[in-house]
Amino acid sequence: MSNFAQRHTKITTFYLLTNEQPEMIRELEHYSRWRKAVLVIPLLASEFSLEENRPVFENILNELRHASYLSHIIFGLDGATEEEARDLAGLIQKYDLKNCLIQHNDGDGFSLIYEKLSEAGFDLHVRGKGRNMFMSFGIALALGAESIGIIDADIRTFDCNQLNRLFYPVQVLGYQFSKAYYARLKNGQFYGRVKRLLLDPLLIALKRKFTETKEEKILRLVDFLLHFNYQLSGEVVFDASLLKRMHFAMNWGVEIFTLIEIYRKATNIAQVEISTEPFDHKHQPVSAQDREKGLYKMAVDIATTLLSSLVIEEGLEISDHFIRDLTLTYLNVADNLIKMYSDNAAFCGLEYDPNHEEWMVHEVFKDALLYAGDLLISPYRLSDRFVSFVAAHEEFQSFIKGGLLTRIKEVAGKTREQLFETPQTISWERVIRKLPNILFEIIDVVESEKQKFLH
Repeated sequence: MSNFAQRHTKITTFYLLTNEQPEMIRELEHYSRWRKAVLVIPLLASEFSLEENRPVFENILNELRHASYLSHIIFGLDGATEEEARDLAGLIQKYDLKNCLIQHNDGDGFSLIYEKLSEAGFDLHVRGKGRNMFMSFGIALALGAESIGIIDADIRTFDCNQLNRLFYPVQVLGYQFSKAYYARLKNGQFYGRVKRLLLDPLLIALKRKFTETKEEKILRLVDFLLHFNYQLSGEVVFDASLLKRMHFAMNWGVEIFTLIEIYRKATNIAQVEISTEPFDHKHQPVSAQDREKGLYKMAVDIATTLLSSLVIEEGLEISDHFIRDLTLTYLNVADNLIKMYSDNAAFCGLEYDPNHEEWMVHEVFKDALLYAGDLLISPYRLSDRFVSFVAAHEEFQSFIKGGLLTRIKEVAGKTREQLFETPQTISWERVIRKLPNILFEIIDVVESEKQKFLH
């Protein structure tokens, strides 16, 4: 039963055992009569303005014409001029897509919404996919959505059936969350490098370490993450009641952070095989030197997001020794997995370069993991040294008598949560509680933007 086995009591796996499901569209349309389904597509202007990207994006628009059950499609446009927003509007009209909204984050209307949120104490200064998604989700909730999906704008092999399969568990079957999985293949080669060579071996290394010490709380979360076939896929659907309570990371750790939030807040979870064909989207460049770019930056963000979550919520004790020991275990696991991938490639007649994969593990991902550990541990080193200095110098203590000494010790001995918090959005539930009229104000901006771009 390996092709349709269920291996986790909290996660239902939907296998694609047949390419034909004639009732699916009819059921999705039927349920959409009282359950609004909204799709979010976060994108940069480069997704449609660059000549090499435009055909990919236009194929997505063409396929979306068949998604008749969607009440709205929200294009979360980041880092774009008004002229580029109009270019996007022209493409939407070219493919005759109905009920589309352009969320021009840099336009006057949404800039005011971001400003109002900042004035209310909600820090959204880190720009990126997480912040963009957060605003799109607010719009979807304001529109009365019950199911909210998200896909990337760079899927080269997109067809509407993939979206139908992704929405079905939430829209029709009542699941709270569904996440896509698929085979990352291109030109006869394995892709999904960050998942295969960083995240999976890191999770297995954590499981190996904490199985020995029987740290059940940490093991439960690690085991949950390992049961997803593709943890880093960007295609997901949320039930609105769950989405309101969710926080989202504002860096490359957004997908793993989302799964950790799902682990804590959802009970009815699905992973969905949306395609039996190879699934392809834009690939990030490899950079072994620049920590702020490409797969190196992605690896650092994923590692810090995962480890800081284990520290904050699951009680992980972190130290220099722990990071070094974990890194050695990670390398051992990764090397074993490379042998497995090499054998699997030979079995399937695929190309595989184990030397390049080993280079990525030992020269990029190993350093990224060590650097992530350093980012997490360095505040501890500073605070420990400062507290030791204060304790060892009586003259210094007498100089800063009273409450000031206590306050310095408090600051130096901050909790792990204060030290390591991943940059993240607040929940829309909290925003609405503090700003009861914010959804009405968002609708006003949406209507204004629609008149401007899609009149």
